[in-house]
Amino acid sequence: MKKNSSDPSASKTISLFKRNRIGVIPTDTIYGVAASAWSKKTVERAYKIMKRNPKKPFIILISSTRDLTLFSIKIDSTAKNILKKIWPGKVSVILPIKTKKFEYLHRGTKTLAFRVPKKKSLINLIKKTGPLISSSANPESIKSAETIAEAKKYFGNKVDFYTGGGKMKSLPSSLVEIKSGRVSIMREGSGKIPKKLLENNQ
Repeated sequence: MKKNSSDPSASKTISLFKRNRIGVIPTDTIYGVAASAWSKKTVERAYKIMKRNPKKPFIILISSTRDLTLFSIKIDSTAKNILKKIWPGKVSVILPIKTKKFEYLHRGTKTLAFRVPKKKSLINLIKKTGPLISSSANPESIKSAETIAEAKKYFGNKVDFYTGGGKMKSLPSSLVEIKSGRVSIMREGSGKIPKKLLENNQ
């Protein structure tokens, strides 16, 4: 594999993801390690690079709610209305996934967390690459990289490319789960969850 590249063009980034390369990119929250969600081999490689718990699924970045159908996920009208109030935004949503086809993604949990990011350039990228797995740019249990220089110290040439976005100091996305029309907060992060959605849980 060729030596990794820094700050590839948008078209080059799209090409790299389509060729199942792994990169560090600026998301709408923090720097993230990202790769195509469609390549089982690439997903497994990402786990090894990040020294990530193999039972812990990655978050999946999608371009719109419609992308959920790509994972054979059907949501009812209540869930759709909730997602309209959350996405696009810095909130990842845990949804049930039943098909065995995506066990390499859900790691036996039978759920996956999805997010439609708020960053338009990132949405446009995903429209062309397809859904991307993503996680904060750090080996597990280590502080997330705030700059590309820090990310390179963590991963070096193990990652195929790096895309700079200046210093990014933020919390990861908030994480919620939708069950029976109710929203439960699993992790408080950078995303704001409308109070009305939580009030409906009372």
